[in-house]
Amino acid sequence: MQFSELPLDHRLLKALEIQNFVEPTEIQKSTIPAALSGKDVLAASKTGSGKTLAYLVPAVQRLYRHKALSKQDPRILVVTPTRELAMQVYQESKKLLAGAMHKPTLLIGGENFNNQVKALKKNPDVIIGTPGRIADHIEDRSLFLAGLELLIFDEADRILDLGFSTQLQIINDSANHRKRQTMLFSATFDSGDIRDVSDTLLIAPHKVLVDDFRQVHQDIEQAFIFADHLDHKEALLSKLLLEVEDREQIIVFVATRDDSERLRDVLNSDGKAAAALHGELLQQQRNQIMSDFRNNKAQILVTTDVASRGLDIPQVKLVINFDMPIKATEYVHRVGRTGRAGNQGIAFSLVGKKDWKNFVVLKELIQSEIQVKEIEGMVAQFKGFKEHLKKRKPKSQPKTKGTVARQKAKPKNKFDATAGTEVGHLPLKRKQN
Repeated sequence: MQFSELPLDHRLLKALEIQNFVEPTEIQKSTIPAALSGKDVLAASKTGSGKTLAYLVPAVQRLYRHKALSKQDPRILVVTPTRELAMQVYQESKKLLAGAMHKPTLLIGGENFNNQVKALKKNPDVIIGTPGRIADHIEDRSLFLAGLELLIFDEADRILDLGFSTQLQIINDSANHRKRQTMLFSATFDSGDIRDVSDTLLIAPHKVLVDDFRQVHQDIEQAFIFADHLDHKEALLSKLLLEVEDREQIIVFVATRDDSERLRDVLNSDGKAAAALHGELLQQQRNQIMSDFRNNKAQILVTTDVASRGLDIPQVKLVINFDMPIKATEYVHRVGRTGRAGNQGIAFSLVGKKDWKNFVVLKELIQSEIQVKEIEGMVAQFKGFKEHLKKRKPKSQPKTKGTVARQKAKPKNKFDATAGTEVGHLPLKRKQN
């Protein structure tokens, strides 16, 4: 029997098997029942935990088992920080909805805006996209969310890191009604921004914390290697690439777009099949690069942090941090590109003088022992600096009457829970077709 011919419940269960999970993961077991009960959900889990299906399964259940609030507006909206993650979620949703009347629509930057407007006129039930392009369609009045039933923010911490807080607010305001259910996923609850956003977006959420994001998966062998200079790093990289077989894939993370293109050229000149990925490429180019990498036409992907989250490519054997990430939390997401779906992975990080401060911050963050590795014949003279970063204690300031008044005046969310009415929501008028 074809996947699309299976009954809905069997299809959802089969989806978990497709992801190589014999049983639902912890995030799925903790999140799905709460979501199916209609509660808002605030979930934190590290990368590779299976959270995509944790929200897609209840989303599909809602489509089939609840009457739509609107005949025109989408019922499900998934917001992701990057185009690559949006496309991946889009493909997963197509699997679950194969052969069904509900078709997902993808709204991401870099694609033709007018073609997306035409797709929206067909009144799709499911929309997956990036915050910038979704907000553009809302302001263009080609997308209305007054009848939205389930709003999902995937990797909300990354959405905020990329500067999309305004777009996030536009989306929230456009779907501001009491019958909306919201699910917010983040790598951590520790961020002050996440706490503020969750207070605004969620109402009495069911909280799920699965695995501390600071603990990298046990299936990943990690080591840090000191380097003296750029040429030393490149020599170490060439040596480390010998750790994998010809058909096994590798991701190399660098700091900037120029670094990705330069290192790609260096690797190609050495006879390696490498491709460079960064955020300033056209969407068609990004799609082609990812297709080549998935199909093993390019064994090595040299990339900025645009690929640190969301990419689920199980055959990635090795991750190399050619440059340490500026934000320590990003290290866990970079390394999480390997060791997926029960596979064993390797992660090496090259630490030079410019990386030292980031390395010290990382050591303070992650809850596992740091392993320093030396390559025979290539041992660095640099061993780190003696001075360490000092933790700064936040200055305690007495609260003035004005400060207290502002805090009391600030609403925790956009809803008046006692009156049962919407607050501050002005619906946009539809365009005349």
